[in-house]
Amino acid sequence: MKESIPMQDWPYLLKYQKENATLSIPKSDENRVVFLGDSITEFWSYKHSFFNENRAYINRGISGQTTPQMLLRFRADVVELKPKIVVILAGGNDIAGNTGVSDTKMITNNIFSMVELAQVHHIKVILCSVLPANFFYWKPKEKPAERIIELNVLLKKYAILNKIPFVDYYSKMVDEQKGLKSELSEDRVHPNTAGYEIMSPLIEKVIQLTINNL
Repeated sequence: MKESIPMQDWPYLLKYQKENATLSIPKSDENRVVFLGDSITEFWSYKHSFFNENRAYINRGISGQTTPQMLLRFRADVVELKPKIVVILAGGNDIAGNTGVSDTKMITNNIFSMVELAQVHHIKVILCSVLPANFFYWKPKEKPAERIIELNVLLKKYAILNKIPFVDYYSKMVDEQKGLKSELSEDRVHPNTAGYEIMSPLIEKVIQLTINNL
């Protein structure tokens, strides 16, 4: 008899399974917004009051995740929650190689597939720039600065061509070395409270504009 092989939850579908099950179907006048991303999104709930102050905003960030993982869980963690808007912030961990080598086209293909899946289900999309970084402490040999710039250029171009709102965190948070400003982070990658103080009003403004145009 063969030994059973434990199943791996590669996209982390179980992480929010219970929370998703407890969410009621939003009322027609509820402007539910789902934030999909990695640790930068997940830690937002711990380091800033933004989500506590906006109960219709649902944080579905998972630390360490790459865009193929997010794409696999997009239906469970976004579509089935029936939001009016999804905010997508992704790509930094792909550049770090967290789940293998990814070129820029692979990253954008995954993000654009998420956008298309949202649109099929009549969910408005807000795309976000990847935050600046010139050093990954868990992958110190990587040199991410130029790849992040390249990815952000492509994301913005796609957003403009497809009339999708785009939030530029990068230009507000970058330093002279194409990294994250030291006062906005303790580890050169993740925002601290001051970093989220910059990000929160930027995304809030675009959310409200998007809601007004629904």
